[in-house]
Amino acid sequence: MGDMKGREVEVEATNIAHGGYGVARLDGRVIFVADAIPGERVRARISDDRKPRFWWADTVEVLEASPHRRPHLWPEADVSRDPAERPGGADFGHIEPEHQRTLKAHVISDSLARMARIEREVDVEAVEGPADGGGWRTRERLHVADDGTIGPYAARSHRVVPVADLPLGTAELRETAPLGERMPEHAGGAVEVIAPSVGGARLILGTQTPTVIRERVGDREFRVDDAGFWQVHSAAPATLTRAVQEAIDETLFDPRAANLDLYGGVGLLAAAVGDRFGSSVRITSVESDPRATEHAQENLADWLGAQALTARVERWVQTLADASVPERARLAAATVVLDPPRSGAGREVLAAIAAVRPAQLVYVACDPVAFARDAGLLRELGYELTGLRAFDLFPSTHHVEAVGAFVRA
Repeated sequence: MGDMKGREVEVEATNIAHGGYGVARLDGRVIFVADAIPGERVRARISDDRKPRFWWADTVEVLEASPHRRPHLWPEADVSRDPAERPGGADFGHIEPEHQRTLKAHVISDSLARMARIEREVDVEAVEGPADGGGWRTRERLHVADDGTIGPYAARSHRVVPVADLPLGTAELRETAPLGERMPEHAGGAVEVIAPSVGGARLILGTQTPTVIRERVGDREFRVDDAGFWQVHSAAPATLTRAVQEAIDETLFDPRAANLDLYGGVGLLAAAVGDRFGSSVRITSVESDPRATEHAQENLADWLGAQALTARVERWVQTLADASVPERARLAAATVVLDPPRSGAGREVLAAIAAVRPAQLVYVACDPVAFARDAGLLRELGYELTGLRAFDLFPSTHHVEAVGAFVRA
């Protein structure tokens, strides 16, 4: 069909794809259409035509709207604006929140069916926060243009776009964000705005050295670097703490086993295990970031049997095969909690874990496709998915969090 980039076409979205795109077809070719809801007919502008079998496009006009469409939560991201001017980060902001969760549930169940041959109905649970899907972000990364203008990047681009507000942010974050201001050149290319649960909101310029902040989860406080990893939704740490505690089968849990917390960060989920099962819990948290591990040592000080190691999980799990006979017995009795990055854990890591036959795994996932692939691998390795919950920890975006429980078959 020649060079189609920039051309406009009329298409009907019939499904939702991972990444939040509506799925349409044109002359037999799949087109992934941003800002289109399944059931809608839209006019879309082709943004990428380099692949022979599928293209990408942006909705520029809604011709037949879904009953689930609403005015965009972030006015600057509305389809009435040119796609190049729409900020990224709220790609489901035009969809009613309940239907957002329905679409996310479909992506999880469809991924599991296709990639792991696991048929499972999924319910994406709403979490504490404003019903409109805004007001939840406690961390926001803004960028500084060459002229000092501050704003988010445009969707799927590295171009700064000015915005009047950050509606996904908590009230405290929105008040602190320096929108409309100009940054001096020495400030660096990015500004982090954070609103932790303890100590008040603040800005972190790209050139600053990290400082330690505290985050409160229930009655417990965690030390974490201000620019270090922490769950973004204000209710996420408490939600995931409870979800991991409830996902563990207590009849299979042995506090004296060689329990593991992989990709452990500052120890949030290891502490969840410790709080659920008491002061005698033995658990090793493994994390590649040395500053996070340092904080985890302090955050886990209540448990004499807890330790935090600095290591790449991919390498560290290979050492499990060298365990002594008594340690192998403790590993076989273990509960393994893992919270891998968006790319998932992968075959190498899962095979090394499965080789020592732990009693159960609790897998915290922020990407449904990577999770489905890993669930299929775990099935091959002798572990069945026995429980699955999903949480809307990223409202008004296509992202979703899942917690799966796997037991040795």
